[in-house]
Amino acid sequence: MPEFLTDEIDFAAYLKDTDAKTKVKPAADFVQDAKDRLRTRAKTKRTFLPWPKCNDSFEFRRGEVTIWAGQNGHGKTDLTTQIALSLVGQGEKVCVASFEMKPVTTVGRMVRMFAMTNPFSPEYQGQDGLAALDVMYNDFGEWTTNRLWLYDQTGTAYPDTVLGMVKYCANELGITHIFIDSLMKCVRAEDDYNGQKDFVDRLCAIAKDCDIHVHLVHHLKKPSKEGDMPDKHDTKGSGSITDQIDNLFMVWRNKPKEDDMKAKGASSNKSTEPDCFLLCRKQRNYEGNHEGEPTIGLYRHRDAGNFVGELGGYAQFFPNYPHIESM
Repeated sequence: MPEFLTDEIDFAAYLKDTDAKTKVKPAADFVQDAKDRLRTRAKTKRTFLPWPKCNDSFEFRRGEVTIWAGQNGHGKTDLTTQIALSLVGQGEKVCVASFEMKPVTTVGRMVRMFAMTNPFSPEYQGQDGLAALDVMYNDFGEWTTNRLWLYDQTGTAYPDTVLGMVKYCANELGITHIFIDSLMKCVRAEDDYNGQKDFVDRLCAIAKDCDIHVHLVHHLKKPSKEGDMPDKHDTKGSGSITDQIDNLFMVWRNKPKEDDMKAKGASSNKSTEPDCFLLCRKQRNYEGNHEGEPTIGLYRHRDAGNFVGELGGYAQFFPNYPHIESM
C-alpha cells in the first residue's frame, strides 16, 4: 500500500536547507569568473559623464539606477539634459520622459546646447538669423534620428504606466538610457513612503532585467539656508530611496558666489569658484583607483546654456566624445 505525504512534514524547512547547500560555495569557485570579468571590462565600451576629468571617478553601468537630486532652480534639468545629449554622442540610445516640461521646451534647450549658441541673442532675431536657426534645428533633428526619443506626456504620471514605458523603450526600441523627471510626478504624495519605495524598487528591477541605465530626477528638502550644501539625507520622501539605488548625485548651485558677485562685482574673491557642484554621494559598484564619490566643480557656459569642466572652457560639441569640435 502506498505511503502518503502529509502536512506534518516541514517541506519549507527542507527547501531552505537544500537551497543553502546548493548556494554556499567555496570562494575558489568564483576566481575564474572574477578573472574573466576583468578581461571583459577591459574590452567593453565604457560610458561616461560629459566631462573627461571625471572619467577615472565615475562611469555609467548597465543595470543600474542613478538619482539626480537637487533643490528647485539649482540646475537638475539642465544637467540631465546635457548628460542625455552626451550619452547620444557616445553612441547610446536615449529616452527623456519629463513630466514637468513639454517636449517642445526640452527640444529647445537641447538645440541650444547642441548648437553651442543662444538663439535669443540679437543676431538671430532677423530673417537671416531665423534661417540660420532653421539649419541648426534641422541638423539636430538629423543627428538625433534613431538615437533620441521623448515621451510626450506632462503632468500626472501613473507608476505602472511609467514602468511599462521603460520596459517598452528597452525591449522594443533598444534604448539604453532613460531619464525620468521626476519621482514626485510618478508618486505624487510626498508622504507616500511605501509608494515611493515600491516604485524605485520596481525601477531597479527593470533596469537589471532589461540591462539599461535609468536616471531618476528627485527633489531635495528645503534647507535652512539656500547656500548650504546638501547631503544624501536631504532627499525628500522615504530614506529607503537612496538605499535602493546604485548611484546618487546632488546638484548644488553656488548661490553664495552669485550673491557675492552681485554685491562686490569685480572685487569678489569668489569669481573663480565653480558655478555649480555635482556631488556624488553614492556609487555602489565603483571599481578603480580614484575617488569613487567625487565632488565635481562645473562652470556655466552662458551661450550654450550648459556646463563646462573648466573656467572659461569651450562649449561642448556633442556629436563626438570627448566633446571637442576639432576632433
